[in-house]
Amino acid sequence: MNERNHNKKAAENPVRRGNPVAFAKLYLLTFFSLAAAMLCAVVICPPTTSVRASSNVPATPGAKFAPTVPNIQPAPAPAPPGMVWIPGGEFSMGAADPPEMDMVGMQATSDSRPIHRVYVDGFYMDKTDITNAQFAEFVKATGYVTIAEKTPTQAEFPGAPAENLVAGGVVFSPPDHEVPLNDHFQWWSYVKGANWRHPTGPSSSIKGKEVYPVVQVAYPDAQAYAKWAHKRLPTEAEWEFAARGKLWGKPYVWGDKFKPDGKWMANTFQGHFPDQDSGADGYIGLAPVGKFAPNGYGLYDMAGNVWQWTSDWYRPDYYAQLAKLGDVARNPKGPETPFDPSEPNDKKKVHRGGSFLCTDQYCSRYMVGTRGKGEVSTGTNHLGFRCVSNHGAKSGARNTD
Repeated sequence: MNERNHNKKAAENPVRRGNPVAFAKLYLLTFFSLAAAMLCAVVICPPTTSVRASSNVPATPGAKFAPTVPNIQPAPAPAPPGMVWIPGGEFSMGAADPPEMDMVGMQATSDSRPIHRVYVDGFYMDKTDITNAQFAEFVKATGYVTIAEKTPTQAEFPGAPAENLVAGGVVFSPPDHEVPLNDHFQWWSYVKGANWRHPTGPSSSIKGKEVYPVVQVAYPDAQAYAKWAHKRLPTEAEWEFAARGKLWGKPYVWGDKFKPDGKWMANTFQGHFPDQDSGADGYIGLAPVGKFAPNGYGLYDMAGNVWQWTSDWYRPDYYAQLAKLGDVARNPKGPETPFDPSEPNDKKKVHRGGSFLCTDQYCSRYMVGTRGKGEVSTGTNHLGFRCVSNHGAKSGARNTD
């Protein structure tokens, strides 16, 4: 896929000619999908998966959460530095039907149902999201240039006005007043010069933020880092098994209540969305990694702070297809092809975990089991990643701490 198809689409649409604001809006409309978008009719595609005999737990559209059955085998080798062993096993994957939430909240998560049984093998996972310091080490060692840093050319996009061929990224730009929540152009902008070194634009910097999660990374950027580190990106099923942290059927990675004993458990949005983040949890915008309590597997920030890339293509009907197989899906790797009915020409991967912008006023994706999605060549300032590995410390995996 061409890394700069967003500019090509802009060039094909005359509305943006001579109008930078219209161009930015077109970019966002075409390539940035908030997870709260309602889903329309879907096209069925056979999933890529295998099945195993189940523990007599049904994998049907009406299935409910059933206990997790973790593998009991110990880790095959000591965990690489900065990683923990996730034993894998059989579990119920997906999100519960929403009881009483508005249409931009959990009722928009039909792509996270039905609940279905899945088995994953054990693996190692990074304790935290990849940080600016870790990504900087990778760039220093390889000379890698991220997609957001590359300026598109006239050869790539014939007919595009030169003023529209600019490198940059999508940035949360909160208004200074209350706005309707049916128009996300009110709080998102395409910013020239935004990239991992300058997450919100040229005047921003990661200096002094070495332990913050790296953002403004597109899917190929995350893949490149993982390959360099002798790791890979997690499948969606691996990510959810790890996020549940030895719990099952809970709405949050830490349990039943959003604020147990009044304690903030993740970096989310407080105040009035999107214009006023009160920072009641201690942070306005991004937080350093590892500032909130880990889950049962010792993983930090599996809810809130930044969304995380997974390796699965996105399709809203994928869970339904797995459930129709009737058995437990074994190590599913996602559908063979992507499809988002709201933007059928875009190739999207699944995002997981929610971000510092999640709130029950708009997007409740800090709830485990829910899903996000993103066009593969698009990064934002609330999207990062972490890696997994099937090899222990004895394999010679690179230490990225």
